[in-house]
Amino acid sequence: MNFEFQKYQGTGNDFVVLDNRDARYSTITVDQIRQFCDRKMGVGSDGLILINPCMEADFEMVFYNPDASKSFCGNGARCAIAFVRDHNMDMHHQRFLAIDGMHAYRVEKDQLAVQMSDVQEVLPLDEFRGLVNTGSPHIVIKSQDISTPNVISLGQQIRYSETYVKEGVNVNLMWPIDQNSLAIGTYERGVENETLSCGTGATACALYYADSEGLNEGSIQVHTKGGMLTVDFRRSMGVFKHVWLKGPAVSVYSGNCTL
Repeated sequence: MNFEFQKYQGTGNDFVVLDNRDARYSTITVDQIRQFCDRKMGVGSDGLILINPCMEADFEMVFYNPDASKSFCGNGARCAIAFVRDHNMDMHHQRFLAIDGMHAYRVEKDQLAVQMSDVQEVLPLDEFRGLVNTGSPHIVIKSQDISTPNVISLGQQIRYSETYVKEGVNVNLMWPIDQNSLAIGTYERGVENETLSCGTGATACALYYADSEGLNEGSIQVHTKGGMLTVDFRRSMGVFKHVWLKGPAVSVYSGNCTL
């Protein structure tokens, strides 16, 4: 099967995007998804996105991890928005459908913002760790060592532990730079490696930090290894609402591939 694709990246998180508005790629297989994402035997990416039509919104984003599992992806969502903008698709609804429901979005020049799902709670695991679900489950660990070897070592240790080996979990190491900014490193399930950036991970780290500092609203800059993201939030009755993830997303190249 021949695929016309585009490659997008958002702060180093890269994705293959397929325009599926005519359903031409609806029969894509697990093996084809895995090969597309393979950095040695395929195009190479942190995930694959189908852009589907949607009656209630501007589009539907179907996101696949490199192992072909489905989840929500914050940076993937921003790349999908960039794709829709670049292809002059109808954007009058200013919302899209994803696996976890409807999301609003904004385009602000070179910054693309997506509204994340409400976060009901930040679950403390111990003095330095917490679990936050931002569309995907994330363990956040306060650690000054966010080096790649430490991210991979701790990430694999936790992700393949008895608790998480079946469903998987993302692992983030986070350290405050100052009152309003963080540095992070993320090990992603599905990718099974460190990624340069993770949108749901950046959001999880920002909300974990806000919870630990008793912040009820604010804007936190999150420095990933691929660039800077901004997380805005407000908390009401213990629930984080109006959570927005913002940052750049650009096209890298387009191509054709037969799989």
